[in-house]
Parts: sequence; structure tokens; C-alpha cells
Amino acid sequence: MGADRADRRRFRRRVRRPGGRGLSAPVLLACGALLLSGCASMPDSGDVRRVDSSPRSDVDSQVRVYGVSPGKGEQPAELVSGFLEATTSDEENFGTAKEYLTKSAVKRWQPFAATTVLDQAPDVRVETDPGDRDGNGKTVVLSGKRIALVDETHAYKPDEQPYEERIHLTLSGSEWRIDGPPRGLILGESDFQRIYRSVNKYYFADLGPDAEDSKAGDNVLVADPVYVRRRIDPVTATVKALLDGPTGWLEPVVSSSFPRGAALGRRDERLSLDDSNALKIRLNERAAQISAARCARMAAQTLFTVQDLGEGSSQVSGVRLERQNGSELCALSSDAARAYAPDGVEGHPRHQYFVDSEHRMVRLSDDEDRPQPVPGPFGADDAGLGSVAVSRDERDAAGVTADGSALYVTELASDAERGKVRVRSRGGSVEHGLTAPSWDGLGGLWVADRDPRQPRLLRLRGGTGPADEVRLPELDGGRITALRVSADGSRIAMLVNRSGHTTLRLGRIERRGTADAPKLSVGALRAVAPKLEDVDTFSWAGDSRLVVAGRESDGVQQLQYVESDGSPANVPEVPGPNGVQSIGASEDQTRPLIAETRENGIVRLLPNTDWKTVDQDGSAPVYPG
Repeated sequence: MGADRADRRRFRRRVRRPGGRGLSAPVLLACGALLLSGCASMPDSGDVRRVDSSPRSDVDSQVRVYGVSPGKGEQPAELVSGFLEATTSDEENFGTAKEYLTKSAVKRWQPFAATTVLDQAPDVRVETDPGDRDGNGKTVVLSGKRIALVDETHAYKPDEQPYEERIHLTLSGSEWRIDGPPRGLILGESDFQRIYRSVNKYYFADLGPDAEDSKAGDNVLVADPVYVRRRIDPVTATVKALLDGPTGWLEPVVSSSFPRGAALGRRDERLSLDDSNALKIRLNERAAQISAARCARMAAQTLFTVQDLGEGSSQVSGVRLERQNGSELCALSSDAARAYAPDGVEGHPRHQYFVDSEHRMVRLSDDEDRPQPVPGPFGADDAGLGSVAVSRDERDAAGVTADGSALYVTELASDAERGKVRVRSRGGSVEHGLTAPSWDGLGGLWVADRDPRQPRLLRLRGGTGPADEVRLPELDGGRITALRVSADGSRIAMLVNRSGHTTLRLGRIERRGTADAPKLSVGALRAVAPKLEDVDTFSWAGDSRLVVAGRESDGVQQLQYVESDGSPANVPEVPGPNGVQSIGASEDQTRPLIAETRENGIVRLLPNTDWKTVDQDGSAPVYPG
């Protein structure tokens, strides 16, 4: 019933190509793939087939959707359906949608207060209102399955539960109008993905007591994903979101170099890139007296935030920040911004690494087909390793023994020594021993001890320094089975097994205390792949993106990309090999995936090729990190 109604409502839209004539929805359906050519060859026979929209399609980049005004004599259910359809339009201020509201409701309605994302367009039904004695009021009930909420700061939060909301209508003269509108917008998932796009805002990591010893200094940028409308002034919307500050989830572990209260110089200002793909921003008086060094950091935040908003594949070439009177505060070119680039902590990986059948650590470059043992003790025949991690500069390696009992750290050099045990687990088995370790870009090494009697999460300063215990939130009887720390050191992704299911959780890393006695904790765990009932493995695959292998309720393993806020990543799907047990990816998205599979051992996916086996008996593949 809901799907049929959604199909009927689609015929109310008008769709327009930029600079072209309007096309009715039926024409769009008939044109299908011919839309890009303007439907020059319109078929005059044959079946009409529905063409589903997708945020990844070329068609979507060409069309504009406009709402249809309410018709004369529309009844309450039809009127509400028309209102909901009008809110999916590409009109900046929802002018058509407001035609469905009473004058007083127009003043109260705040479309951006929140966005409720449903799995599909809501069902609409009229509810009998026992309080309506004169017939001048009606209540319409919207229902469906909610999958997420987007708040007023543009932050996405998975939130799967039944949805129901009541909308009140009243007679305005002889026509029904909505006088009790919903809070914000209500969108089906396909409309949400068509209308909105995810962008990363960037803020500086609050390193607290670790700032002095950080290998990356204090210029560590952290991605904060938010959603803005694709076609409605995305550059201005993105910069405004940056100036508003970090989202609530990330705010405790980052800071902005923009002074509090900084905003665009004019409320109605529209930002756009010039012919050289540079961006000029005039700020209000709150930014008038900042120092040159601070201004450079502000410009760096801005440049990396808007870097993917250039025309075509071009990235932003530079940012100029101005005072309200138009004088220059500072300018930063893309070349000068390299000093702040997130890949400064992510590194530029030269190799992929894994453990071979002899329990040695081996490595492989993109142009090699056969792995080679690494230099140093981890590449020796008696290495006895079960899992490994490599520092971001590929100078040091950490390895956990095959029985999960001990962690060693050594240099990747022929004259290096294995050294002493850095962490020991008394769990008594591989399952209850140490997890695979993970290196952040600041120099810290992270590992979890799964000993049921004393589970703990540890961070080793500098990789070989003191092991600081990290306070964890209550896991409700769950236990950590794997972990990966983001390059910026501000977020940690963990597999948590509870009640027979393993889910992927993301927490923020909070740093307090002093340099001599740091106090680290993980806070605000949230689901990252909420649609997967069981997650088998994962890896960071971008500043705010992870690649995940797991299963929905049907039990079939899928390989998918997800954003760190739990939303699906808008990237092409990757065909997964069968039976993925472990996966490695780089934040540099041009680098190949590498995975351990049940049947084919270590396989790798180079650009423009299929998965290819590189070691039939290898395990535990990783990139540096």
C-alpha cells in the first residue's frame, strides 16, 4: 500500500533539466536513460517502466525536482501527500510546500529543525478525531519505519524504530490546509540520498597531554561528517556548517580556530568558487583581530572542508579570508595547506603487510606479485606472529604472538632486535588474548586484552613507552574483539561481541590529565553499520569512512562502505570476495583493498582488475596504521 501510494505521488512532481523545459514525471518515467539527451527520441509505444532514482546516477546530477501546488478541492490525505512530495523538491525555501500550510503554520514551520529519514515514503491515513464536532478539522497520521535522524547541526544519527506522527488540518475557506505541520522534514531514504550529500567539516584534534609528544604536532585535522543539500548552494551551506562548530558527538575532542560567533559578513551572502577554483569568504567583526597564524589554521579548516566541492574533479586551489570591510585577513593556497593535510598523520603507505604460513611478517607493494619477509626479527623464521601493525611512517612494527599472549615492538630494520614483551595477556587462549594492535598517526600504539578476568584497553606512548589503561564505557556484558584507531587519534572503531552478535561501534578518544599521567577514555559509543546484524571485519578507508564486511538478517556476507556517522557512503559498490575474514584498507582511497578469505587466503583488488590471490595461506592483512 505504501509503495503504491509513493508511486502515485511521484506523478505529482515536475522534473527539469538545468536550462531546459519542465518534464512531467510520466515523461521522465518513459524517457528513462534517454533523459540526458533531453528525450529527443520519445517513444510512442511500449510499456511504461519506473526508473528509480539514485544519488550515484548521472541522471540525478542533471535533473531538478519541483513541487506541485495544491489542487482545488483536495481532501486531507491527498493534501498531506502533496505536501510531503513538495518537501522533496529542489526549491531553496520550500515555497510550494508552504502553499499547503495555513498562514500561521508557515510562520511556525521550521523545515531544518530536523530531518526524519524513513526506509520509504510514509503511509498516510486519516484518523477519526472525536474532538472535531463541526467538521472543520482533520488529523492525518503518518507512519513507517524510521532509520535515522538528522539534527539542526546537519549531523546524521542512525535510529531505527517505528515512526508515527500526527498532522492536523483545518478548513481555510473551502480548502483544507495544514495548521499543525510536522517538525522538520520527513523523507524516504531514496529521496534523502537524492537531495542530500555528505561532506566532511574539519576541526583540530584536542590532543591534551599528548600534544607535546605528538609526531604530527598540533596541526591534526579531524573529519566531522554532516549532510547538506546537493543542489541548493552547497558551498555556502558547508561553510556555514563549519562556522557553526563541530557536531555534538565530536565536539569534546576537537576545537575550531574560528573565534566563537564568527559568521559570514552578510547573512544573505552566497559563496562560490571563482574561475581558478579559489574561494573568498568575508567574515563578520568577530574575526577582525585574529593573528596571522590563527587565520592560517582557519583557512586550512575551510580549504579541506570545501575541497571536494569544486567543479568536476577539480579541487579548491586556495582560500582567502577577509574582514567585513573587504581587507584581507589571510590567504592560503592548496600547496601551503599541505602542512595541515590529514594525510600528514595518515602517511603515504608504500606496502601492504600480512602474516604468512610460517608466522612471519611479510609485505607487498602494488607492483609486486610475491610478498617478501620484512627486514628485522619479525621477518625471521622464528617470528611466531599471529597479527601485526605497522607505524604510519613504516619504520616500526608491532606484533602479537600466534597464541595471543604477548605484544612485541621492533624496528623494520635488518639490525633491529625483538626486545622485551611490551604487553602480556593471561587470557590463556587466542580468543581471550590480545587483539591485533593499531597505530595512530601521533605515535601511539593501541591494543585490547580480552582476558575475561581483566579485560582492558591499552595505549603505549610512542609505541614502546608506558602502557596507559584507557577507560571504557559500559559495554553491557559485551567484549571487544578487534579495534582500529583513526590516524588523527581522536576516534576508535571496535568490534563488540554481545549476546552472540558482533557489531561495529565507534567511540571518541578523550585525553585529559598531564603529560606524566595522562587520563584517556573512550566515550559516546555509537553504531557505525546499524543494518548489519553481525560484522566480521572492518578497516578505516578514509578520513571518515570505513569498509566493512558483515551480514544482515539473511546471513549473506556483504562488503560495504559506511561513514563514521553510520550513514551509507556514497561510493560505488565493491564486489566482495567470498568469506572475508579480515580486511585492510588505506585512508588513501586510490590504494587497493587487501583481504583474508576463507578459501583463497590473501587476495588483493588492484584498480580496474578483479580480486587476485597473492598468498594462499596468509592471514591478518593490514596497511600501516
